[in-house]
Amino acid sequence: MAHSDKDSQEKQACEEGPGICAMMLTIFSLFLIVISLPLSLFCVVKVVQEYERAVIFRLGHLLTGGARGPGVFFVIPCVDVYEKVDMRSQTYEIPPQEILTKDSVTVFVNAIMYYKVANAIHAVANVDDYSGSARLLAATTLRNVLGTLTLGDILCQRESIAKEMKETLDEGTEPWGVMVERVEVKDVRVPEQLQRAMAA
Repeated sequence: MAHSDKDSQEKQACEEGPGICAMMLTIFSLFLIVISLPLSLFCVVKVVQEYERAVIFRLGHLLTGGARGPGVFFVIPCVDVYEKVDMRSQTYEIPPQEILTKDSVTVFVNAIMYYKVANAIHAVANVDDYSGSARLLAATTLRNVLGTLTLGDILCQRESIAKEMKETLDEGTEPWGVMVERVEVKDVRVPEQLQRAMAA
């Protein structure tokens, strides 16, 4: 019985619309816009480029209808806050990671990750810094994937390593609205002592 009461309270909290205070603030802001026309148009009309989307919050709540753009959209000053999100593909060169392979050889490996925002609302609402989070996850994933392989596997199976990394990163970044398009293992550096031993 207590469990069902808790569920009904949570349901009511979720379905709760804007309060009286929020509605009064919105109406007052709209009244100010109307009486200060045409000057208020400079604060109300916003433009996002073809490659951008705007995520709008009205008094802390996401506006329904999804991200706005490309083109012109309207905001209510003092009530709306918006954040622009760049939807273009971005590249990140994962710095060389010192990795201990399965056969106890230390190698330095770096890679390149190509990624972009697939869902602007998730990128803003679900994670503090989608780009930084994706980059940190890429470095960690590179170490985790290569740590399970031998040196010979790393040198010979670059394509399968890149594919496994992409799948792992896609799974991790999907809740953040980020889509990993491609991962490439760029360079594998073996310590000089080991190079001399292999050459001998």
